[in-house]
Amino acid sequence: MRFQPSFYGTMTGHFLKNRLKGKKRFPLVLMLEPTHRCNLACAGCDRIRTAADRELHVSDCLRAVEECGAPVVAVTGGEPLLYGQIKLLLEELLSRGKYVYLCTNGLLAGDFIDDMLPHPNLTLNFHLDGMAKTHEVITGRPGSFNTSMSAISKAKKHGFKVSTNTTVYKNTGAAELEELFCLLTSAGVDGMLVSPGFAYQSVSEDIFSTRADIINKFRQLQSVFSKFRFMNTPIYADFLQGRMDIPCTPWGNPTFGPLGWKSPCYLVTDGYHETYEGLMSGTDWKKYEKGADPRCKNCMVHGGYETTVMRLAFSSPKVMMRMIKWNLGK
Repeated sequence: MRFQPSFYGTMTGHFLKNRLKGKKRFPLVLMLEPTHRCNLACAGCDRIRTAADRELHVSDCLRAVEECGAPVVAVTGGEPLLYGQIKLLLEELLSRGKYVYLCTNGLLAGDFIDDMLPHPNLTLNFHLDGMAKTHEVITGRPGSFNTSMSAISKAKKHGFKVSTNTTVYKNTGAAELEELFCLLTSAGVDGMLVSPGFAYQSVSEDIFSTRADIINKFRQLQSVFSKFRFMNTPIYADFLQGRMDIPCTPWGNPTFGPLGWKSPCYLVTDGYHETYEGLMSGTDWKKYEKGADPRCKNCMVHGGYETTVMRLAFSSPKVMMRMIKWNLGK
């Protein structure tokens, strides 16, 4: 089973509560960035290019959590393990019944694992963008791959839930990805996420793919999706392989960080709002739902589209049955 029954129960309750209130748009996952500081300068990331010297207080983070009400919180950054109050923040989130994904590059995870107790609602999510050579080209840090793999092994030995997130860039090969997923499976990870890279406005490196290239690459990975324990849903996999088209749900994963509520989404930046309500009322959501902005042309990143899959599941019995079968699979 990929996700525990309590997770589905919480998500179902969240959907029903908001639908009964007549809400058309409501968040599922809060992307919480307590800091933009990082100990890496990855080629595909824009966070250290914006407000790298600013951090949030724990009270600011918790206020954002209460404002949006999302049942899942992805604590990201920057590198969240550089945040001095990270343990307190996680404990507060868990005490509120949130499902928490701590997204880390793994370099500082060893000491954190010694200080933090496992929790059934806490998952440590490690970012690995290929095997050692590829990963370290992206991170610019020799040895970063082995450090992350060691931290993954340590986390599993200490009883933590562990997942991984892999961004697929233009030159990432299918054979290398399969090798990586074999290695991660042997390390005992609980699930793997994969997503195509997105051409940020502020990242100029030629490492991103067009939508046509993404579809072609993920078709080469078709057999891989049936071999390994992915957290990506089968419907999202169909979308990546061009077998179906689904719209984006940009409001499903709102982002809050040192500059405020980021509009419209985690990847595209038009501006920032002081409040969650300001974000929701001040963003032209229809434009981004339709992919009408030219910056959305090549985006197939899981954040906006996996949220759509969840919406489809709660409106289509056929999709729901497929999701249940997938969750109960290996």
